[in-house]
Amino acid sequence: MKMLAHKFISVVMAVVVLLSTMSFSVDMHYCGDMLVDFSIMEQVKTCGMEKVKTDCENTTITEKSCCTDAQLNVEGAESMKVSFNQLSFDQQVFVATFTYSYINLFQGIDSNKFSYKDYSPPFVKQNVQVLHQTFLI
Repeated sequence: MKMLAHKFISVVMAVVVLLSTMSFSVDMHYCGDMLVDFSIMEQVKTCGMEKVKTDCENTTITEKSCCTDAQLNVEGAESMKVSFNQLSFDQQVFVATFTYSYINLFQGIDSNKFSYKDYSPPFVKQNVQVLHQTFLI
């Protein structure tokens, strides 16, 4: 269940990034106040009334058409990368400290170094094997 949730969240995040960086335009054609057609990928289909140039209220021929075209442009984000040229001093200290600790994390431990070499073993007051009469034969 946990793996399914991780996959779902990663797909949703990928879609959000894709939609935020994508630019598109919506074309709309109005005849009077009524929306006749809209399109996202291609040009809109017109109603044909802009060729006749008639007034929508009365049928007399006029110079002005009642049809209008509108276009809505949605601009996406230009760049999603953070510029590393403008790091503050605190960010520079963090990056330097992180890289130093990460590099030193994988250095091998010297195997010839014994920490108990300079210390003598503890003094045994009684021999426990003789005391309990347990001998390995």
